[in-house]
Amino acid sequence: MDFGFGAEELAYQRELRRFARDSLAPHYQSSDRAARMRPELPSEMAAMGLTGLRIPERYGGQEAGAVIAGMAAEEIAAGDFNASYLIINTALIADILVRHAGARQQAEWLPPIAEGTVLPALCVTEPGHGSDAASLELRAVPEPGGWRLHGEKTSITLGSYASTGIVLARTGESGARGVSAFYVDLDERYVTRSGFADLGGRAIGRAALHFDGLPVTEDRLIGEQGHGFASVMRGFDYSRAIIGLACLGAAQASLTDTVHWARRREAFGGPIGRFQGVAFPLAEHATYLRGARHVCYEALWRKDSGLEHGSEAAMAKFWAPKLATEVIHQCLLTFGHLAYSEDSPLGQRLRDVIGLEIGDGTAQVAKLVIARQLLGREFAP
Repeated sequence: MDFGFGAEELAYQRELRRFARDSLAPHYQSSDRAARMRPELPSEMAAMGLTGLRIPERYGGQEAGAVIAGMAAEEIAAGDFNASYLIINTALIADILVRHAGARQQAEWLPPIAEGTVLPALCVTEPGHGSDAASLELRAVPEPGGWRLHGEKTSITLGSYASTGIVLARTGESGARGVSAFYVDLDERYVTRSGFADLGGRAIGRAALHFDGLPVTEDRLIGEQGHGFASVMRGFDYSRAIIGLACLGAAQASLTDTVHWARRREAFGGPIGRFQGVAFPLAEHATYLRGARHVCYEALWRKDSGLEHGSEAAMAKFWAPKLATEVIHQCLLTFGHLAYSEDSPLGQRLRDVIGLEIGDGTAQVAKLVIARQLLGREFAP
């Protein structure tokens, strides 16, 4: 059993850490205040290979394993939590396309994603259907040579910026088997966008997308008609662990800052770290973070090893964002009044990680996956 990274992986981790610290962290708070992603961010991430991590080398990607994608998300999120969404989105979407799109489709669609010239979105959630995604209502109405999309997707990460997207649409009967997946151009007159004013994640451009008869040709269908729901849901089985590591990256950065603070800040004649009321919560959260990190990396290692990993990824998804919220909250309290100012990144990290307690699968959905694996479907909810 090996709990460590090799020399090459550690070198890559150090490179990511420098990039996050020097190139991303200085913009983290200003992007939040502007409520907008810096236009140059996708190209900066692409130059580091971060938008092509899960894309095959023949299409300009890194062809990295899931573990490396998780490492990248963790390190990038420590510097700029919202920048990690570019890793999460591109890794998930690339995985879906590599597994289900045809060779000609991959050759056309994947290189621009790896280059950072195309920013993709995953369009699943609808106003009346979040966790119950199999009941979605956006329709793909047949016409000669393809379909036209009618309906609305909402709460779409990067929805304000994305130029392409995987869209789940109903092509048949009710339920999951009537859902197909399409890779579409979003910069069309048939698509309008409505952004949200959010508590956190303000730079990621969460938005609703309204499809008013968007034409989609047959060559934009991913895989077989009616199989889109299963194709996309299987991608979540590992991206949830990447999400977990992004949240833990923000929490670890907060804990590291707080440990330094506990050494420097003096009260009652000495550093506050000498007080059990300060030191013990930090010790507890360091322990919890280590445990959650192992769960996330185990899920990704199982993915890379071709092993079942849905339950482990679900554990990562419900635990890591919740834990990260708790850790950052405690760090903010340890800093005291200084951290209650927008001059500190702690409040923004707290707001940002809360969003992933909701997005890409709630805790209830994750626990349902775990319970069915633990008990068997016939004995579980």
